Amino acid sequence: MNNLSKTITLVSATVLLTFSSFNVLAETPEEKGLAIAIKAQELDKGWGDSSSTMQMILRKKKGKERTREMRSRAVETESDGDRSLIIFDDPADVKGTAMLTHSHKVEPDDQWLFLPDLKRVKRISSSNKSGAFMSSEFAFEDMGSQEVEKYSYKYLRDENIDGRDYFVVERIPTDRKSGYTKQISWVDQETYRLQKVEFYDRKSALLKTLTASDFNLYLDKYWRPGRMDMQNHLTGKSTTLIFSEYSFGNGLTEDDFTKATLKKAK
Repeated sequence: MNNLSKTITLVSATVLLTFSSFNVLAETPEEKGLAIAIKAQELDKGWGDSSSTMQMILRKKKGKERTREMRSRAVETESDGDRSLIIFDDPADVKGTAMLTHSHKVEPDDQWLFLPDLKRVKRISSSNKSGAFMSSEFAFEDMGSQEVEKYSYKYLRDENIDGRDYFVVERIPTDRKSGYTKQISWVDQETYRLQKVEFYDRKSALLKTLTASDFNLYLDKYWRPGRMDMQNHLTGKSTTLIFSEYSFGNGLTEDDFTKATLKKAK
């Protein structure tokens, strides 16, 4: 599962947190929202590299389904956003298609799509980031890492759902070319994992809702969802991503995520 002038810095934001106890010390709704986002990011640092298998289920409004099989790889970088690679294995009409994403903390993400039939790499322009990723309800900008600096924040309220407490936080993309005017996110108060996001389009209407579920804990620290459902409220279509076979410490480096390696991705 992207975005610019920088409106915040982590240096100033550290004032808002006591990292030893992770108590939120913010005063204004904007400061508290930012502090929650920073804490969630800090708790997910240090995983290095990862891989997983993915199943994408595309559903039309009347329920007709198509299924695609994919693999995903990702690596952390020291000074910028994560890098990721998604490779399609099935069905035959998409086999070999691959997407490379270089996420950035401040600047728009760089994304490239390898099209095997044409044997060429297509760059995804920043003006097209709101376009559908491989006919799914996920946009290209949804597929990059959600860096803290890409948004401004505002804490809205606490909310209890099925016995669990959540922070409800509004985040507004700092990139004017984003397909969204705002996002409302539900963050688990115990684990700080992102549970749900509502996406509002350029007319400020509710466009989509993303729900994450079936979480598992890896390396005794990192929560990853087993399932993500994106529902489009305007079209009635939906897309489900099912994740399995997560692995970490695969020896991947930034050199495995370059345009030169994209055509050779297997």
